Amino acid sequence: MTFQPRELFPDRSARDLFGAEIRRHREKADMSLRRLSEVLNYSKSHLARIEAAESLPYDDLPAKLDACFGSDGMFARIYALAQNEPFKSKYRERMEIEKRAVTIEEYTCATIPGLLQTPEHARASLRIGNRYAPEAEIDAMTKARIDRQARLHQVQPPDCWFIVDEAALYRVAGEPGVMRHQLMSLIERGTQPHVTIQVLPFSAGQHPVAGGSLMLFTLPNEPLLAYEEGSRSGTLIEERDQVAKHRKNYDLLRAMALSPHDSEAMIRAVMKDWSSWELPPT
Repeated sequence: MTFQPRELFPDRSARDLFGAEIRRHREKADMSLRRLSEVLNYSKSHLARIEAAESLPYDDLPAKLDACFGSDGMFARIYALAQNEPFKSKYRERMEIEKRAVTIEEYTCATIPGLLQTPEHARASLRIGNRYAPEAEIDAMTKARIDRQARLHQVQPPDCWFIVDEAALYRVAGEPGVMRHQLMSLIERGTQPHVTIQVLPFSAGQHPVAGGSLMLFTLPNEPLLAYEEGSRSGTLIEERDQVAKHRKNYDLLRAMALSPHDSEAMIRAVMKDWSSWELPPT
């Protein structure tokens, strides 16, 4: 099968611009990706992901590219801009909305919400979803996820309501100690006046958002926005009728979930299970 390079939009993001410039310089020099990886002593697979704007460069790649193509520091300058874009373009709009929201409501079906993850849990979760990514890339992704949480520690933080599926409390990510620390962190976060955490138990049965995740954003003087997310995709929803439907679905989940007090009791009970749980031998 012939490789088809992904279309890039260098006018939309520095990450796309970085990839587009690699492709332009490489093709101008009549170099294949394999040949460029050999010249740079860099992983071909990771270089392909960077050129496709699917991954950020790291280490000394910008300097190597400038030396290889004689581009007078151009790659280093674009990289400085790309570092401010830790999320892929399809997620960045959601992140910008999240930064401005005065109320954030979220349901996650099988994972701990990113805004509530500990660094260790975030790293383990990201590694599971990116098994072949270099450690430096996982570092950057973990930092980007944890940096999002600064919004919750501002002088005037948004009101946050998290509904966590019971499955997320048992879905292992990292060592048992990582899970215990994560659950303790949930309990601590739930004591903050602007954070409410509810657990949706298995006993609640089926519901309209099963198998996915849902976020609702209330912005100052703007209509409510909804955001649906799957394992590899996310969709921002602005149509009034669809947003109203998601509003009703979230309110139903809230009614089906345990109270904050009972949710904390369940989290503490699951913590005890993790205290006696051991990783299976490999």
